Amino acid sequence: MTEHEIDLLLEKQRAYYQSGATLNVDKRIDALRRLRAVIQKYQPEIAQALQADLGKSEYEAYMCEIGLSLTEISYMIRHTRRFAGKRWRYTPLAQFAATSYQLASPLGCTLIMSPWNYPFLLTIEPLADAVAAGNTCLVKPSAYSPHTSAIIEKIIRAVFPPEHVSVVTGGRKENSYLLHKRFDFIFFTGSQSVGREVLRSAAETLTPAVLELGGKSPCIVDDTANLALAARRIVFGKFLNCGQTCVAPDFILCDAAVKDTLVKEIISQIRLQFSDHPLQNPNYGKIINEKHFDRLLALIDENKLVHGGESNRETLQIAPAVLDNVTMDDPVMQEEIFGPILPILTYERFEDVIPLLSSREKPLALYLFSEDKQHIEQITHRLSYGGGCINDVVIHLATSEMPFGGVGESGMGAYHGKMGFDTFSHVKSIVNKKTFMDLPMRYQPYQNFYRKLLSFFLR
Repeated sequence: MTEHEIDLLLEKQRAYYQSGATLNVDKRIDALRRLRAVIQKYQPEIAQALQADLGKSEYEAYMCEIGLSLTEISYMIRHTRRFAGKRWRYTPLAQFAATSYQLASPLGCTLIMSPWNYPFLLTIEPLADAVAAGNTCLVKPSAYSPHTSAIIEKIIRAVFPPEHVSVVTGGRKENSYLLHKRFDFIFFTGSQSVGREVLRSAAETLTPAVLELGGKSPCIVDDTANLALAARRIVFGKFLNCGQTCVAPDFILCDAAVKDTLVKEIISQIRLQFSDHPLQNPNYGKIINEKHFDRLLALIDENKLVHGGESNRETLQIAPAVLDNVTMDDPVMQEEIFGPILPILTYERFEDVIPLLSSREKPLALYLFSEDKQHIEQITHRLSYGGGCINDVVIHLATSEMPFGGVGESGMGAYHGKMGFDTFSHVKSIVNKKTFMDLPMRYQPYQNFYRKLLSFFLR
């Protein structure tokens, strides 16, 4: 798409927004219902696109992308009217007689830039929030997942007029065009390096932005954990989508006393869940492209590989790989892995875990497997991270009832459910002052009696 075409789209969307066409709540809900219906209609094509881009099975495509997208849309259909209504607030006595409330207003023309690893989910979920909040939207899916981008464009054209929601396809050139335009809000999901560029561009026009990034999310396993269950859940979350998940456990930090048992349980679970030959498993996906395939192979230290790691360049697949005796200085610990490689590190005393992790960048997720209430209390209260689970992984993002987002280098802002609606809104505070009386104490000339009366009201 040319820069001129993008300019025309943005002009149409700005005019459409300024006309007030997106303010009607009934029309917002109707649009969400149409979106849900069209996604359901094209569900087989969406699954095929995800299989072509990432090798996802039909089951995984529904569980991790289509189903969660439909859940968020349905949540917004049920709650948009309440979210868009007046939120009554207490009025101080000093403002008598008046009523106070907050009102969510759409931000205007928004830009959603989505990634390739969950290309459908991470486009449709924020789009549902943006539409529910009453915005127009330009959607820019990743060029690395072209089949999914194509079905997203097909769906959006079937649901929305282009002046309301449009898709911009293409690569870096189109990204650059978009980031040099003036939007009212930018929602970006992707890598930290690109996130910095997005925020730098947004700062030029003082455009608010939400960044959903990533990082090295730790998975702590102490000596009280149910190791068999921990291994089962860790293997699921780590190797889901071949590890190409922003909240996947990036590495395990476990008590040295249970490490050998945990490693055996993890290897056993890999065989149970993916078979002895994962690359022949039709439900096991692939790496997005050859660049990332080569990057991941370079992170596998053969001297520390204790299981898996086989690869097939033709299919861009890497079998689940387990690395033991890893240290913080190893190459695999210098960057977010974003692939099917699981390093295992150990600690001697639990007291060492918090200073070790707090000295690192704040991760998008943190997981703790433990039955020790004191350990749980320490980790959840003393460490800063986006979100996480106790005795499970990944599932904290699979709900519209809790916001999802990062902190520090793992991101800023959050969405899902009500938080998603508010993220794409400006919540105005309004005082409606009555006219049947007017307290004189705020007007000059000031009098001592009024000062005493004012001190009473302002207590």
